[in-house]
Amino acid sequence: MERLNLLDLFQGIATLVAAEPSILIMRLALIGLGVLLIYLGKKGVLEALLMIPMGLGMATINAAVLFVPEGGWLRAGPNQIFVDALAVADNAAQATAMLNILQINWLQPIYTFTFSNGLIACLVFLGIGVLLDVGYVMARPFQSMILALFGELGTIAIYPIAIALGLTPGQAASVAIIGGADGPMVLFTSLSLAREMFVPITVVAYLYLGLTYGGYPYLIRLLIPARLRALPMPPEKPRKPITAGQKIAFSVAMCILLSLLFPVAAPLVFCLFLGVIIRESQLLPFVDLLSGVFLYGGTFFLGLLLGVLCEARLILDPQVLILLVLGMLALLISGIGGIIGGYVLYFATGRKFNPVIGIAAVSCVPTCAKVAQKEVTKVAPGVIVMPHALGVSISGVITTAIMAAIYVTVIQAVYPG
Repeated sequence: MERLNLLDLFQGIATLVAAEPSILIMRLALIGLGVLLIYLGKKGVLEALLMIPMGLGMATINAAVLFVPEGGWLRAGPNQIFVDALAVADNAAQATAMLNILQINWLQPIYTFTFSNGLIACLVFLGIGVLLDVGYVMARPFQSMILALFGELGTIAIYPIAIALGLTPGQAASVAIIGGADGPMVLFTSLSLAREMFVPITVVAYLYLGLTYGGYPYLIRLLIPARLRALPMPPEKPRKPITAGQKIAFSVAMCILLSLLFPVAAPLVFCLFLGVIIRESQLLPFVDLLSGVFLYGGTFFLGLLLGVLCEARLILDPQVLILLVLGMLALLISGIGGIIGGYVLYFATGRKFNPVIGIAAVSCVPTCAKVAQKEVTKVAPGVIVMPHALGVSISGVITTAIMAAIYVTVIQAVYPG
């Protein structure tokens, strides 16, 4: 009987020892990063629901060994785990084999039936819609939309920079959408335009979105002096409360209009406004389902799958470093754009508008609105800007959907291959 080598028993260590130095270092680095994400999630620095499963998945996949048969369903590497065997199966045996794979590999069904078609983003948007009160937008529509447009500066500016750095049009558009600070929208765009790079693009997006809460306050303090941060918003004229019926009518009109203009984004637009309508219709069983199971379940599996797909060889792709830089730059430029918009309204209103509200244009609902209120409270505890900031932030979700739809429509038309 042949003697068993210790490394044959502990195969993860064996592959680590035998790996190229770059793979060895990256695997260890990603294991460390995964542990760090778990710690930061537990401490509340980053979003725990997303970062804890992502961190553990990232650490586990780089510690474990996956044996993949030659020419099997994983034949294209971690970027193309899903191979549409069901679509090309020419007989019952092939279809049965594929179903067996889906049952044996426990995360594969989740990937196949929710990630590969963008359904996961729609589920999260349903949950987000239930949490949104569009009354904040309807109370100040022009103010909110103007600032939201300024908050798209990063999604516009990064595209030509990414093209200049050698990314394809689809990859450039996908990383540019990070500037909209809307994770599901980044996932949707990258799956539509840059499927081969959707894992690093989406991981970069969610890592940086978690850091906006810590980074944007410094940007506000750098660009807006304390006396302006303390500026109280002028009292508004008393108005009749916006009714649930008016909110539903607004949601229906916006859903139809945006779907008519940008059909490629219709699934996300539909899910967002369906959630809003369910909220305003007081369909409490659905509200509980969407805000609980759909939103939290979708976010959990989103983090888990992104972590599990974040393997060392994928991250060593030279383009990933470009994505890291561009993702950070996109959010930085969008934050600056939002603050510029705040200054525009500050001067347009005769120095009566608090420019800090502009940071909420980088949607990331409701994180950036909270950042705006927190920075104002630090210098003027009695000043309230949250209602204005929430209207801007919700408008930012809509403008990001519009930008994503424009990118997907134009690039698929111009570069159909």
